[in-house]
Amino acid sequence: MIGPKPVSVLLLALVVGLVPVGLQQPLRTQPRNIIFILTDDHRYDAMGFMGHPFVETPNLDYLARHGVHVKNAFVTTALCSPSRASILTGQYAHKHRVIDNNNLVPPGTTFFPQYLQRAGYETAFIGKWHMGRDSDEPQPGFSHWVSFRGQGTYLPNPNGLNVNGAHVPQKGYITDELTDYAIDWLNARTGKAPFFLYLSHKGVHSDFVPAERHKKRYATRRFTPPATMAPSFMPGLPMWVQNQRNSHHGVEFPYHSHLDLEDYYRRYFETLLSVDDSVGRVIEFLRSRRLLESTLIVYMGDNGFAFGEHGLIDKRTAYEESMRVPMIAHCPELFPTPSVLSRIVANIDVAPTLLEAAGLQAPASMDGRSFLPVAQGRDAPRRSAILYEYYWERNYPQTPTMHALRGDRFKYIHYYGLWDTDELYNIADDPLETKNLIADESHKATAQAMNDELFKVLAETGGMYLPLNADRGQQFNLRRNDGSRAAEFPARLKR
Repeated sequence: MIGPKPVSVLLLALVVGLVPVGLQQPLRTQPRNIIFILTDDHRYDAMGFMGHPFVETPNLDYLARHGVHVKNAFVTTALCSPSRASILTGQYAHKHRVIDNNNLVPPGTTFFPQYLQRAGYETAFIGKWHMGRDSDEPQPGFSHWVSFRGQGTYLPNPNGLNVNGAHVPQKGYITDELTDYAIDWLNARTGKAPFFLYLSHKGVHSDFVPAERHKKRYATRRFTPPATMAPSFMPGLPMWVQNQRNSHHGVEFPYHSHLDLEDYYRRYFETLLSVDDSVGRVIEFLRSRRLLESTLIVYMGDNGFAFGEHGLIDKRTAYEESMRVPMIAHCPELFPTPSVLSRIVANIDVAPTLLEAAGLQAPASMDGRSFLPVAQGRDAPRRSAILYEYYWERNYPQTPTMHALRGDRFKYIHYYGLWDTDELYNIADDPLETKNLIADESHKATAQAMNDELFKVLAETGGMYLPLNADRGQQFNLRRNDGSRAAEFPARLKR
């Protein structure tokens, strides 16, 4: 495949207000092909190479063994639409304003694939969009489009897919069918332009439905409840966390049902198997075209998922299992030596990273930074911490507005509008977040310093406001009458 001449890339970049990275060195004679694969609710530790006791992910394991495993990857909001908008814009949710799953993308929002298009790339989006209620209409930045409304369905749907503006039936299992469309698009390309494929899976969003070939694969495997699921770990946590245990997103009343958490856990991993199969098919296609060495593949989850940690299920919180995600980058030309990257990387860093890989520099409007230099072992400024934010949703009133600062050693979580306690954890010594240090006098200076830094980042990025949304949709605000009682006020607030 022959790409545009370097001068063409340069001229196009200047037209759209971007300049190529590293002008002191010649540009690549061939802009790099890029594939970004996004999955839904994929926990950072739910992969074979991470030591999970039974899940089989040979293709993700392959990417990690031969690429860069970004072991400290995080999202800045652990919720589908805000996280996806942050990936596409390189911005925090308070800036792009897609703060929940109902908000529409504001008119005029620029997605990073638009820059790639203007620089001569052929671009395709295939899969779950889920930004702004139920629209499946083609979006800016993509010359080829396959998507579905809202969460879509795992199983066939007579009017399930929007293919370049036309609605067609979904004929098969969603993960497989999206992969079919992706491979077909790659295979049908006959031009000389570089390509960018954004493959966005529905899997493994709940309710988990495995492919037929994977059903009951883990039927005999046991679920070991996490240590922090035990009620004995509740003291020291904010009241809202203790109370959420008996709620829609808690282990006592999950989704307002009598859900069997062990069966739910097994189905999650059975559903994940088809995602790994999809990754394998992409790898094999690239290998068959002799593109595997030169194509940049980035795999990532849009947020994590709790299976009982702190008595909770689902996401939204600033705890590790919610905001931490899997991320792998594979491209032997860029990363000739496999490695593990320990520096903090966030979803807002995806856009500037992929732009740099394409020979373009990210615009100043992006909050993220490229992690390509550090992934290649080059010197680059070190990020001391990443900002996390979540804004209260009337639909799920159990979880409050929160901001957090997550560094290499400490995590500080600050709540807004609550008569409750904040949280401080020594992540390095207490990775399960079992001991809230906020009332510990020996850590008072740390908490204050992180509070100061948190508000400094918010001020610098335009986040010193609370967005307000009109009521929309159902409230999931019930508690079981026979469940745990309301929590006591934190001891530090009592006199």
